[in-house]
Order: sequence, then structure tokens, then C-alpha cells
Amino acid sequence: MTVTYTVPDEAAKQRLDAWLTSQLTGVSRERVQLLIGQKKVRLDGKSPRASYRLRGGESVEVLGDPTPPPLKAFAEDIPLRVVYEDDDLSVIDKPAGMTVHAGAGAAEGGTLVNALLHRYRALSSVGGEQRPGIVHRLDKQTSGLIVIARNDAAHAQLAQMFAERQMQKTYIALVHGRMKQDRGTIDAPIARDLLRRTRMTTRRSTGARSAVSHYTALRRISSRFGAFTLVSVRIETGRTHQIRVHLASIGHPVVGDTLYGAPARLMVIPGRRTADPAPESLALTRNFLHAAELEFAHPRTEKPLQLRSPLPADLETLLEQIESGRIED
Repeated sequence: MTVTYTVPDEAAKQRLDAWLTSQLTGVSRERVQLLIGQKKVRLDGKSPRASYRLRGGESVEVLGDPTPPPLKAFAEDIPLRVVYEDDDLSVIDKPAGMTVHAGAGAAEGGTLVNALLHRYRALSSVGGEQRPGIVHRLDKQTSGLIVIARNDAAHAQLAQMFAERQMQKTYIALVHGRMKQDRGTIDAPIARDLLRRTRMTTRRSTGARSAVSHYTALRRISSRFGAFTLVSVRIETGRTHQIRVHLASIGHPVVGDTLYGAPARLMVIPGRRTADPAPESLALTRNFLHAAELEFAHPRTEKPLQLRSPLPADLETLLEQIESGRIED
């Protein structure tokens, strides 16, 4: 099916992808950009760029159905580290690099949901076919503990516990800079960054949602690679990128988190180089952020559950490399 539009004069100077998104009901700008990249959009008979600036009067053709088919999770034989499981719920230690479920910009294969469907016959259906069992999420590059609902009743109770802040979640992060305070609370609402849509921000009030993070400095490190602080962070809310945004907002971005201002590599500070074979730079291909602890009452038995996950090997290795270059304060 081909749909043809004539660009009105008032749309002049708009980007093609932005204008076409406004014309297609229920279709995201990312989807429109994908269609243009696949040459399924024609502008006066030619294949345009998404950034093309309209003049008015052009003929725009959309070839085929612009609405993508709904994603549906499927079972894959992917190893999982199960920290706890019973008939109501499971707690998985998710590795960094694994997406929780397929969605906008995420591949359909290799997800945590796919691995769960292979391991279990049934998961809660509350999240639909794309997100069975998923009560909360972790960023792709964040490792650690995530709770999975095995049935709808458990899902409803777990979701209520999250909403009422009865689920205590603690993360370990390594941040840039030497934190002055031993502990503190960041109470700053979070909203989508309008200029960079992949980012969140504390600098926008419109559409912002409340977010509260409590941090404790565990260890301060002065190293050849700069100053760092190892912190634990307990969150009351679970907003997108919450810990990363909050820590960056007070001048302490998470190591490895280039989206929020951390450098891609840790370089030896000039004047602190040595003659030994120690590396002159270090890199981490993920964020130094790990969901280390979960404490909550079992949704059915009310038995207290206290679950822990140690730092993964890649984070331990980086920490050791940084500390091997420790200098006296």
C-alpha cells in the first residue's frame, strides 16, 4: 500500500522526518527515520535524507505499512544466573550488555525475557507478549539483581510494593571526583531531555517525575588516573537512568557513562606517569553501576528476602587497576 502526501506551504523549512511523523498516526520519529533509511519514502520520486528541509509543494510517498508489527518475545537458550526462585517470583543477576526486553531501538534476540521464556513455562502476562514477567528494568549496561514475576498475582503485588517504595534497592557505583560528603540525598525530579532524546535531565520541570536517591561514600581514591569515589546508592524511585542522572547532576558522573559526561577512557594525569609497565589509560565498555542488593518481603508469604550480588569481574578488575595507581592524598 502506498500513501501519498502533498507538503503544504506552511511546512516549509521543517525537516522531512519531523513533518512526516506528524502526519502518521501512532508512528514514532525513529520509525520514520528507519523507513527513510530503507528507501520506503520517496520525495518527488527520489530517495531523500531524513534531514531534508521541506520547501512546500513536494509530493511525499510512503511505500508499505509504516506501522511495524508488534514485537513478541520468543524463547532462547541463554544461560542465566538465578539468585532466588520459587513459584511466585525469581531474582536474576543480569549481566551488563543484556537488554531486559525488546523494544524501541532494541533487538528482539538475546534479551532477558527470551532467556526467561526458555527457563520457565509460565511468566506473568501483565506486561503483555513483549514483556512477560517484567516488573521493573535495568539499563542494558547496568548489571545486577532484577525481580521477575512468575504469575499475575505476584506481579500485581510486586508492582504495588515498588509503587509504595517497599522494595529496597541498593546499587554500587564508581564516580569521578572526590565526594566531600560521606552521605547525602538527591531529591531532583527527572524528565526527558528535549535536545538529546536518549538522555534524561534534572534541569527541566515540565513533565518531570519525582526521583529520590540516597548515597553513601564507601571509599575515596586518589590515583594516577584522577580522583574517584566508590559509592552505594539506595533509590526510593525507579526513573529512567535515575542514578546516572542524579550523580552527574552533582558533578560526579558514573565511570564509563559517556552519555552523562564521563570520559571514554581514563588517562594518566600529566606528571603522574611512572617508568613501570602500568597502563597509561584504562577503558570500561559499560557503566560502573551494579544493582547489588534487594530487600523486600515475599509478596505471598511475607518472608523477608535479602539478596546480594557481588561486583562482576570486569568492575572488580577496573577498580583494582585504578587502585594500583593510588597516590597519597
